[in-house]
Amino acid sequence: MNGVIVMKLMDGFDSNYRYVLVAARRARQLQSGARPLMEQVRSRKACRIAEEEIAAGKVKWVIGEAGKSAAAQTASGQLDRAIGAK
Repeated sequence: MNGVIVMKLMDGFDSNYRYVLVAARRARQLQSGARPLMEQVRSRKACRIAEEEIAAGKVKWVIGEAGKSAAAQTASGQLDRAIGAK
């Protein structure tokens, strides 16, 4: 394929970046002592356990208005004005 890498978007995620953020946050929780949400895990590594939990639908995430930073809202507003969107 001429050196092009194609990554499939994980089900339920709007971007691969968001998937990585969710997996990293869950892995951090596991490293801090949180118990796995699944009884049977194939690995002892926090990152792999987090990936398994996400694939099994055990980890939920929500993007809320409070989650948007002021800088992101300002940039979004400026972009909307620049392209003439309402």
